[in-house]
Amino acid sequence: MAVLVVSGTGTEIGKTVVTAAVAAVARAAGRSVAVLKPAQTGVAPGERGDADEVVRLAGDGVTPVELARFPEPLAPDTAARRAGMAPVGPGEVADAARKLAADHDLVLVEGAGGLLVRYDEEGGTLADAAALLSAPVLVVAPAALGTLNMVTLTAEALRARGLAQAGVVVGSWPDEPGLAERCNVTDLPRVAGAPLLGAVPSGAGALPAEVFRTRAAGWLAPALGGTWDAEAFTAAIG
Repeated sequence: MAVLVVSGTGTEIGKTVVTAAVAAVARAAGRSVAVLKPAQTGVAPGERGDADEVVRLAGDGVTPVELARFPEPLAPDTAARRAGMAPVGPGEVADAARKLAADHDLVLVEGAGGLLVRYDEEGGTLADAAALLSAPVLVVAPAALGTLNMVTLTAEALRARGLAQAGVVVGSWPDEPGLAERCNVTDLPRVAGAPLLGAVPSGAGALPAEVFRTRAAGWLAPALGGTWDAEAFTAAIG
């Protein structure tokens, strides 16, 4: 798997931390890794973006690439238009990912928000970039009530476009899960039509980087290079 697209069912659900965990596990296995952020929004020049956060958590051996940065925290197309800046289209994203794949064992393309967020005036999306790359999509989802609908919609959008879904990772697993969270662990792979490939604990992004790297493998399934076991996890939470 040279390129893996990381999308979410929405924003602020742990997508960057999951990307960092995948990168950390790959680096621990000796693989060269690049993280590509097509459009960073809501971050001023000189501030740390999502790609920088992945490097902080996963280690300096990760190559960060950001194609564009727009100051307002909006969808990339809207943010580019309001800033009077050129947007980033799916073709540019795919070209950049291919170039990185020539020199890296794994390229992680981290989207903005959900799968169908608009990147340019033509309505180009992260799904379009994944299609150009023939790359699988890893879906990051929240654990709480409402996630089944969002994951179902994302899975339907992927299937409609002929895109492969690598699986689902819970981006922020609570310390004290309630009934909805516990039931969702069982239901997520069923509604996604794809395996549950991990659960990253809430607050993982605030851990010291060295601790994060040590623990990352325990949050991700073997398909992502880790040791996390979905069946054991589900049994343990009841």
